[in-house]
Amino acid sequence: MADITDIGDTLSGHAVAAAAVRDDFAAHAARMDADDPLRAKRTEFVLDEAVYLDGNSLGALPHAVPERVREVISREWGELRIRSWSESGWWTAPERIGDRIAPLLGAAPGQVVVGDSTSINVFKALVAAVRMADEAGPAANGVRRDEILVDAATFPTDGYIAKSAARLTGCTLRPVEAALMPAEASDRTAAALVNHVDYRSGRLNDLPGITAALHEAGALAVWDLCHSAGALPVDLDAHGVDLAVGCTYKYLNGGPGAPAYLYIRAEHQPRFDSPLPGWNSHADPFGMDPEYTPAPGVERGRVGTPDILSLLALEAALEVWEGVAIEDVRAKSLALTDFFLACVRAYVPRGRVRSVTPERHDERGSQVALECAGAAEVMGELIRHGVIGDFRHPDVLRFGFTPLYTSFADAEHAARTLAEIVAYVPGDGSASAVAAGGPEQGPVTI
Repeated sequence: MADITDIGDTLSGHAVAAAAVRDDFAAHAARMDADDPLRAKRTEFVLDEAVYLDGNSLGALPHAVPERVREVISREWGELRIRSWSESGWWTAPERIGDRIAPLLGAAPGQVVVGDSTSINVFKALVAAVRMADEAGPAANGVRRDEILVDAATFPTDGYIAKSAARLTGCTLRPVEAALMPAEASDRTAAALVNHVDYRSGRLNDLPGITAALHEAGALAVWDLCHSAGALPVDLDAHGVDLAVGCTYKYLNGGPGAPAYLYIRAEHQPRFDSPLPGWNSHADPFGMDPEYTPAPGVERGRVGTPDILSLLALEAALEVWEGVAIEDVRAKSLALTDFFLACVRAYVPRGRVRSVTPERHDERGSQVALECAGAAEVMGELIRHGVIGDFRHPDVLRFGFTPLYTSFADAEHAARTLAEIVAYVPGDGSASAVAAGGPEQGPVTI
């Protein structure tokens, strides 16, 4: 039996080995940050000492926004007042800002309009898709396309709205796993609503393949891009997507409650029949005609008076994208999430967390989701220690990686802090060795 000196030497060796591993990862992070082609973009955001990994819920504030908002309030609203609708370009802001977002979606100009919330745009897009399917006529067997498919793992609001859209259009709603949609779409399917990236797990769904399969079945594809636009290439035009929606307050950094966007493929615009026809989408909005005539082009996706303050704040926020290639953003996103997962494997005691985010790059968005017993308490402690992520019921820790301002040093620090916290937050119902005053754990894999 080893004496106390031998045990002490062994434990000391473990601690030294663990420290060496941390030093190696920290040095690697510093090298990657030095070589990062996007590193200068970090200075364009308002950041502090905290490690902010919740940009998949609310993006950080770009420095350009506060001064622009002050100008809008003091001069455009305060001095020009009503004249700003024409003289300051307020009236055309929804389409102008849509064209700023379009390159990030792989869309040509004239197909994206900004305004309303994601929920409202989901409703407009899905009902319009069913109406277009009805207009195209029944399938070859004469059966009406009376079914809407919805991603079974969708964000709850999308599911609520899909159910309402189905009732409104006389369709049935069928939840289907995104990966199974190509096999499940049939000649009864009018449209499908799919999330490009799953909000909970970070799984990236196959937009090209699912869209092609829906078209093969004669159905239209409606995509929710909330967790992908601004983090990875989307290529709506190239893949023939019919309609798409997304928010602007996550990876696009538009601010809390920033207006969403609606993509209407150019070829569908003449047939886009909005269930919310408003005066802003009228062909002659100031004619006040009691009969509705839709405007030509993507303008028919508008409804009411635009939210000018938030719209123009978003426009200023989008300046950070000048000179940025979305391919570089995707490359850094994958490198960040790979590195974070490697750090977690090295630092966190075996079995304490489990990644539910796919390892394969073609199946991964820009977040890492970890199942963790006691996740709510763990995230609370992380936040208290300056690592800001979020928690999804019942046991998922989410860490969003926004390539424009997240550094590799941030990723390493977050993983190291997570390891320290799970060592004393019981999770499994028993206190850890560290919480009990025992030795430090060495590096292991999850």
